[in-house]
Amino acid sequence: MEKRFGTGTLALRGVDLDIGRGDFLSLLGPSGCGKSTLLRILAGLIEPSAGILDWPSAEHDARGTPRPRLGFVFQEPTLMPWATALSNVALPLRLEGVARSEREDRAAEALARVGLAGFENAYPRALSGGMKMRVSIARALVTSPEILLMDEPFAALDEITRFRLNNDLLAIWQGARFTVVFVTHSVFESVYLSRRVVVMAARPGRVVRELAIDASYPRDEAFRTSAEYAALCRTVSLGLSEAIAE
Repeated sequence: MEKRFGTGTLALRGVDLDIGRGDFLSLLGPSGCGKSTLLRILAGLIEPSAGILDWPSAEHDARGTPRPRLGFVFQEPTLMPWATALSNVALPLRLEGVARSEREDRAAEALARVGLAGFENAYPRALSGGMKMRVSIARALVTSPEILLMDEPFAALDEITRFRLNNDLLAIWQGARFTVVFVTHSVFESVYLSRRVVVMAARPGRVVRELAIDASYPRDEAFRTSAEYAALCRTVSLGLSEAIAE
């Protein structure tokens, strides 16, 4: 797959990637290596300049294009400040024409899944950064996606909140087993979360390493402080260093 923008910038070249059903895959690499561009192609927000995106057995969208049910979590929560947490989460269902009572029930359930039961009527201004991101994740989950795309969702959060959200995300994923494609700059986060880490290099963006993280789930603080985790982080860090050198 290739992506060249109208300015002539070649953002991606020769990207060949398989994503398995129920996988947790992290895209890791330096700034400008095309991670977010690739994620947006997967989401259908932009089209590749060359190559194809194949979704076997996927449902067809309004244009007849095979596309799975997708959820997208951006770097910023992008919540409507004038709407409650419940209304923010229910928005995708409202756009789909789901009846009000059903969408509110499903939105409340999604908020409970991310640990925000009781905050349905809270406005974004009353929520912490971590809570806003939880609302954003609930909004992505409310449509029961087959694939959850996450673009550095925890990058702006403090370390304690980030660790907690990593744990909660893994618990949700293990319960539902949708597919996750997760963009991050953090070696430690990619190892903790993922079954596979895809390392990308820049100019042009391309895949240079694919590393399996064979540690078992569930993962917890004992894993985070284990020799196994440290060794896996060293391996992935070396792969990232080689990608930067390339």
